[in-house]
Amino acid sequence: MKFARIGTPGQERPVVHDGEGWRDLSPLTADIDGEFLAADGVARTREALAAGTLEPVETDGVRFAAPVARPSAIVCVGMNYAAHAAESGSAPPEAPVIFLKTPNTIAGPDDTVTIPRDSHKTDWEVELAVVIGRRASYLDSPEQARDVIAGYAVANDLSERAWQLEVSGGQWSKGKSAPGFTPLGPWLVTPDEADGASAEGLRLRSWVNGEPRQDSSTADLIFGVDVLVHTLSQYLALEPGDVLLTGTPEGVALSGRFPYLSPGDVVEVEIDGLGRQRQEYVAWAPASAAPVASAAEEVRA
Repeated sequence: MKFARIGTPGQERPVVHDGEGWRDLSPLTADIDGEFLAADGVARTREALAAGTLEPVETDGVRFAAPVARPSAIVCVGMNYAAHAAESGSAPPEAPVIFLKTPNTIAGPDDTVTIPRDSHKTDWEVELAVVIGRRASYLDSPEQARDVIAGYAVANDLSERAWQLEVSGGQWSKGKSAPGFTPLGPWLVTPDEADGASAEGLRLRSWVNGEPRQDSSTADLIFGVDVLVHTLSQYLALEPGDVLLTGTPEGVALSGRFPYLSPGDVVEVEIDGLGRQRQEYVAWAPASAAPVASAAEEVRA
């Protein structure tokens, strides 16, 4: 199944795709969030679809928001593709490199992104996002991780590299947490549709102004999804609705091969089976009260 949230910012409503079209999920839940996922929301949705109780929804011209609302945490993995570690000037890590993004970085997949004030090194990163469906704490094995995953989504882990690396004070979150810096979606795709429970072998790609940048596969992850979720559970508790970003492949501006983002640029990122994003980048201005302001013109079906 594919879950989504549609509507203008602050007015989103939950929907589910039944293989033929989108259906209104409002009879089951007010939103797709941790509470819904923890209460067997995916199973209850399957039952409602089988019973034919969910009404069709028209999505033409409608904004798609991030497919999960209000995660309590965005946990990220750095340098999880060997080629990206190399282009960053680092050896492949022997253990997962972990950092955090603030939850208010979440944005819709096609929302306009404001380049932060005084930023000169805003970078793109296509990533596989894992959405947690059940509390994960002290899991006994990587195999147990599969029981706590609600699904997968496309993410763009935007980064301000000067803030991340040059004035970081030894941590990365400073360069990762500008408002709107985690476009997510368009869909939350359940594991049975995402090439197996561990999302192995999914192709990830990115483009800037139509020119190819990244092109890789989740088969090249240094630490796979199961290992990451199991490892993280030894150090922190992942709550339902939390988002795990699993790392990005080579082909970002940090490599020195491409320029950083400027106002007017358009970034597209895509993962096979999980959908595609498109963001236009604009300059910061004092009057910008909401960094993520415009709705997508691209129609999702």
